[in-house]
Amino acid sequence: MATATYTPRLAGKYKNEVVPALMKKFGYSSIMQAPRLEKICINRGVNGAVSDKKLVDIAVEELTTISGQKAVATFSKKDISNFKLRKNMPIGARVTLRGVKMYEFLDRLISVSLPRVRDFKGINDKAFDGRGNYTLGVTEQIIFPEIDIDKVNKITGMDITFVTTAQTNEEAYELLKEMGMPFKGAKKETQE
Repeated sequence: MATATYTPRLAGKYKNEVVPALMKKFGYSSIMQAPRLEKICINRGVNGAVSDKKLVDIAVEELTTISGQKAVATFSKKDISNFKLRKNMPIGARVTLRGVKMYEFLDRLISVSLPRVRDFKGINDKAFDGRGNYTLGVTEQIIFPEIDIDKVNKITGMDITFVTTAQTNEEAYELLKEMGMPFKGAKKETQE
């Protein structure tokens, strides 16, 4: 009794198209040297969470809906009197995606959510951290089709960090570009 295992579309694309392209471009001797996506971390700070605790619950619920995995609240690490903030107060929400859920989220982000951004011309290719990670800032959570726009009482953004095994920015850029991320500079190269 052999059961068919499910492989996300982008996981198959990575194995069959992205790895050979990266090996050719960077001259790797083994497929294990090719950088891969390790995890996607979605983080969201909640403005006004100090005065209204329900805002954090709403943020956790929305992140859970968007990612398909239970999000958790984040808590402040220290007291800041100017912001009326005490230690261990809930101030945001986060979720870390790995494996199948990571590829599913990336697929939905690239093919559905990013094209829904107003006046979308591609994402910035300068947001790499030098160690192979890329952070994308999303200004409105309503670009995700899972969010019901009628139930949203406050439009907020989030940070989506793509953690890769790449050693340099160039390797991480090529990995994400091959996976289908719509970088601003990528279109110019293909037209030449």
